[in-house]
Amino acid sequence: MEIQYELTEEDVVAFNLYHVKNSKVGKNSLQWQRFVSPLIFLLFAYFLSVFTDMARGPLFATFALTAVVWVILYPKYFYFHITRQVRKMLKEGKNDGLVGEHFMKMNKTGMTDTTSTGETNVQWTGVQRIIEDADYFYIYTSTVSAYILPKRDVYSEEAVKAYVEKRMGN
Repeated sequence: MEIQYELTEEDVVAFNLYHVKNSKVGKNSLQWQRFVSPLIFLLFAYFLSVFTDMARGPLFATFALTAVVWVILYPKYFYFHITRQVRKMLKEGKNDGLVGEHFMKMNKTGMTDTTSTGETNVQWTGVQRIIEDADYFYIYTSTVSAYILPKRDVYSEEAVKAYVEKRMGN
């Protein structure tokens, strides 16, 4: 099976967002930052009320409102921050081997991905899993790295998934 596709900056961002949203570490990080920070806000309000002459009612109301807004809005900020960081990293240097034209060849022994800067090979035993979302196939070769295969450039999504799953099972 041969697939020619173009990987864009948006595709790399999409993979990183997918990975953070679905990895245990990413989920735990979001939950800690989302819920521990408001507790710190409330502790700060408590200490302000104890060590100053500020009225407790308005102080706690203000900090409680801040905590609620934080819990509601923080996930959007978290994913925006991930997106911004990935874009910054992509702009730091040359990414010709990542972003741009790719030619993937799959056969009975493994996969070869050819770009303008070189070629990577992986045997089927090196493929851990294939994950599919609405727009991509992610063919994981480690816990944190995968071949990003945009569905927009695939002739038959079912054929690709069946082919990879069959080869991984051998």
